[in-house]
Amino acid sequence: MIREMLDSDWKRVEEIYSMGVESGKATFNDSCPTFEEWDRCHFKKCRYVYEIDGKVVGWVAMSPVSQREAYKGVGEASLYVDNGYHHIGVGTKLLCHLINEAPGNGFWSILAVIFEENVPSIEMTKKCGFRYIGYRERIAQDKFGRWLNTVMLEKRL
Repeated sequence: MIREMLDSDWKRVEEIYSMGVESGKATFNDSCPTFEEWDRCHFKKCRYVYEIDGKVVGWVAMSPVSQREAYKGVGEASLYVDNGYHHIGVGTKLLCHLINEAPGNGFWSILAVIFEENVPSIEMTKKCGFRYIGYRERIAQDKFGRWLNTVMLEKRL
């Protein structure tokens, strides 16, 4: 079941996000932010969780790509799935739900920025209709000190 994320979901959202931090394959962050930090950096709308048997096993939300008014309808998606629930369609269903709900919430474009080595996430994003629009070489170092490349994909709504 997919539903709107509630503030009370933060404990599970944080646990799942921390799995992504620990994997070294999902974010340049080396630790999970506090709820207040996370909340401030993400749009209040289009935050969703995926539940299985009452347990949150994945989440998706968007952050602004710019503070300029002209970009108010462009969001960068963040999507994380509990390690125990990979490869069963949770991510695909969450991303498709976001795509369906975003236009009604004022969005016209969703960006996905993914580590080049994270092929499963890139393929899932393409499966949901995103197109490749760019590549950033050695854009930043991860928590292990490795320089990583990212790819950018876009879904026009």
